[in-house]
Amino acid sequence: MRGFVKSPHCSVATVRNASKKTGGSSRNPPKHPRPKHRGWKVQDGHYVSAGTILVTQRTTRFHPGLNVGFGKNGTLFAMEHGKVYVTCEKIDPNWEHTWVQRCYAGREGQTIYKKFFNVVPVPQHQRFKLIDEV
Repeated sequence: MRGFVKSPHCSVATVRNASKKTGGSSRNPPKHPRPKHRGWKVQDGHYVSAGTILVTQRTTRFHPGLNVGFGKNGTLFAMEHGKVYVTCEKIDPNWEHTWVQRCYAGREGQTIYKKFFNVVPVPQHQRFKLIDEV
């Protein structure tokens, strides 16, 4: 054992660790949920491909129109390639339906307007000619 000299006055040092972690109180944790980013995803007049999400919503604020699908969670999506048009149209709800009575209570004599998302397909070019049928 070279380089090591034993001393008769050698003592053992002990290290104490903290028994509790330092930190703040956990009584009131911060309440900042992640934003859901709901709303319009595509504006009026834009071109979209099939399957593109147009709107995410919790309640039925926007309605599906021409070539637009309606997901389980209220999401509107394009079913074909084309140009997006948002229209505001008059609706005539079925007042005998209990859901309509609950949602539109007090609006029996008024005209009700709703926003509809429509996707109008872009016309395909007609450059190909049929030469021969097989």
